[in-house]
Amino acid sequence: MSKFSLSLLFIASSLVTVQTFAQFPGGGGPGGGFGGRMGQPGQRGNQQQEKTFIPGTADDDKPRGNGKINGYLMDSTSNKPVEFATIALIDVKTGKPIDGTTADAKGKFSLTRLAPGDYKLQYSFLGYQNKTSNPIKIEKGSDINVGIVKMSQDVRMLNEVTVTGQAALIEEKVDRLVYNAEKDITSKGGDAADIMRKVPMLSVDLDGNVSLRGSSNVRVLINNKPSTIIASSVADALKQIPADMIKTVEVITSPSAKYDAEGSAGIINIVTKKNTLQGATLNMDIGTGNRSSNLNLNASYRQGKMGFNLGGFGRAMYNVRGSFNSTQTTVSQTGTTTTIQNADTRQAGMFGNYQFGWDYDIDKNTSLSASVRYGLRNMINYQDNLQTLSYINLLANRTGRNVESKNNSGTVDANLSYTKTYKTNQELSILGLYSRNSNTNNFITELLNGTDMQTVTSRQKNENPSYNQESTIQVDYQTPITRNQLFEIGGKGIFRKINSDFTFYTTNGDNENYEISPIQPSNALDYDQNITAGYVAYTLATKTKWTFKAGGRYEYTFINARFSNSSEQPTADVSDIPDYGTFVPSVNISKSIKGGKIIKLAYNRRIQRPGIQQLNPNINAANPLNISQGNPNLAPELTDNFELGLSGQIKKFYLNATLFARITDNSITSVRDTSTRNIGTELNPNFQTVISTTTQNIGTERAYGANLFTNVTLFSIWQLGGGVDLYHTYLTNNNANPLYGASNSGWVVGGRLFTSVTLKNGWGIQGFGGGRGRQITLQGYQGSFAFYNLGVKKDFKNKRGSIGLAAENFFNYPFKVRSESISPLLTQRSVNNMYNAGVRVNFSYRLGKMSMDGSGFSFGRRKKTINNDDQKSGGDDNGGGGMQQQSAPAGGQGGGRPRQ
Repeated sequence: MSKFSLSLLFIASSLVTVQTFAQFPGGGGPGGGFGGRMGQPGQRGNQQQEKTFIPGTADDDKPRGNGKINGYLMDSTSNKPVEFATIALIDVKTGKPIDGTTADAKGKFSLTRLAPGDYKLQYSFLGYQNKTSNPIKIEKGSDINVGIVKMSQDVRMLNEVTVTGQAALIEEKVDRLVYNAEKDITSKGGDAADIMRKVPMLSVDLDGNVSLRGSSNVRVLINNKPSTIIASSVADALKQIPADMIKTVEVITSPSAKYDAEGSAGIINIVTKKNTLQGATLNMDIGTGNRSSNLNLNASYRQGKMGFNLGGFGRAMYNVRGSFNSTQTTVSQTGTTTTIQNADTRQAGMFGNYQFGWDYDIDKNTSLSASVRYGLRNMINYQDNLQTLSYINLLANRTGRNVESKNNSGTVDANLSYTKTYKTNQELSILGLYSRNSNTNNFITELLNGTDMQTVTSRQKNENPSYNQESTIQVDYQTPITRNQLFEIGGKGIFRKINSDFTFYTTNGDNENYEISPIQPSNALDYDQNITAGYVAYTLATKTKWTFKAGGRYEYTFINARFSNSSEQPTADVSDIPDYGTFVPSVNISKSIKGGKIIKLAYNRRIQRPGIQQLNPNINAANPLNISQGNPNLAPELTDNFELGLSGQIKKFYLNATLFARITDNSITSVRDTSTRNIGTELNPNFQTVISTTTQNIGTERAYGANLFTNVTLFSIWQLGGGVDLYHTYLTNNNANPLYGASNSGWVVGGRLFTSVTLKNGWGIQGFGGGRGRQITLQGYQGSFAFYNLGVKKDFKNKRGSIGLAAENFFNYPFKVRSESISPLLTQRSVNNMYNAGVRVNFSYRLGKMSMDGSGFSFGRRKKTINNDDQKSGGDDNGGGGMQQQSAPAGGQGGGRPRQ
């Protein structure tokens, strides 16, 4: 039986298992006490605690009946669900609470098994006025729907000044930390990277590469869905997502077994804004500045059971300038060679994102949804007059070149999901995804006369088209076992095809009569990766406010790799890469303690498979003295994560403190070495040694540290917060050869500080500052960096639009980043200068109107999406040579992982 047949057999068995579970409802029934999600309600970080009824503390021995009450809680101003609010059932005769529940993520609540009698409902949540219903009479068999209940924010009048409680910029929920990006006015007109720089525990460098607690091995999802563009490059993908369309950013540091095992540091989920109300709207956002301009249009229409969404986003980057200089020394048998390089850099680019969504409610318990998305990226990086001076003793050589690198891609994502709800918390979902990213990564180099540095003596060209295609099917089923227990099971199959085709060309003189290079071989890599997975998870919530969630997931990976021209393969043979299976357990424990605080303890094991940018065997030789190449023979890495956290309200301050440890074996890391490879027809003098950067499985990586975040709201209008990330890291490749053995360790510190003031008449001011110190790498460090911005916004009187002004990095011109890489064979020190001061003006306006007509629309049902969390993302953890793609001495790659 073939590997592919085994994959299909595994998925088919998962479907049979799920179908079997769907045929018995379990013991929980409609009275299950989970209320949509397990555990305690989300903590609002800047509100005073209110005394509310806690579900589960009522006397469970009271008489029971078969009466029911259900409804929805909505914000009276925004018409958004009030999620995790508390609903208490009050006995009219005694005035005491005898039962209760919490609303789910859609604002839905349900009370069941009610005995006959007269009751009132009391609704309460932090930041809202308590509300009590009129008396409700329950008789035998009553099923009462109270409809949509509007809750008003807590507003007071003091000497004609309106004081309104702000919703938290940061919230912590049972299983994740949530950054409410829609409240961020300084990032308006920017992209997703501008938002993620402000999220606690995250760090985003100057090139847009994301790391979580110091690790770039993080999985990024968009609306709980993967995309092949993320697999190609996280940094490039973030540039395609407009900041204006991001609602929240969720950081999941200890994913349950339901999530794919990929992403050793954790998962980041970017949730975009979506309209699901009745009616039609058209939103328009326009922004322009000295370095970029953007246009965003988004239309929504919903009538009855069916809804549509159509949107488009375009962004142009220009006037992005920089420069770099680098000094490197290499040791060989002939002696020590010193090479100095410098160049001016430019960058220009166009980004687009177009999507169409559809959803249909078949009935109140069954729904279909589908979406199609197309994203494009056209990036051009220039290195003007790249000069190289090399010398050893009395020998010297001087060369010059102009480099133009193009990185263009188009991505198609199509998603279809079916969801069936049987009873409360009993649900079956079947999801499918097709995604394909086509990428072209080319460069053209003009070699200049070493005397006048103007005459073109020859040209070189590298063409590297590639694609990453994924087809996925996923089945999930969950059912309550009893009132306080939940069981989950599911299966998944991912069928991935990767291709990288590379060819080198040369021509003599100032012409474009290119011929295939006789020195550098051309080839193509086909890399098939099929993954089958199954999981089980169990959750228990006790009356003493303990929550336990444990599970296990098993994934088996089938690999088939081959070069089209086996006689000229650029690396070792890939035909014998072994298949492998991995079991990943996860345990999450939380306890709600006095004062509304929560303490958490978690352990999980994660796997990190190499992504396309680490596998790509194409040699990026835009700078012939700093080349980079992927490694198709990479094996996955395994990481054990431990976490202990405390969060809650301390007087007016919200505090989140976490201790963590991360131990990784077989870590995938960039390694720098010396090489004598000649590129194209340009022969280097004997004393010039090439620095080659590849990706390898090093021995061990350990990190131990802490994250601290706090925020407070003063005078109900001023929000102030910040955080510190501190950890110690240790890396070693366990190589016995003293020339190649390497290890490094040290402390890394980062942080952020933000402030926001909400004024009357629609005015608001916001500021942010943050950065990271030196990042420790295996052979050196990456330079420190910082960001800051200040913005002001004015909302129109009817709340249909706004206009804003934001400025960033306005005191640094240029901003300098220093990096270093050291080994017994080489030393490189570089300085990148970035002219990234910017200012932009943004205008937003909304046409149309949405209403809360709920006919044919179920607010309580969650739309399911699919998660492929199974590939190593494209963090650029190079050992030096620059932080920005256009300013790195390695021809735009910074000596790091090759992009595709």
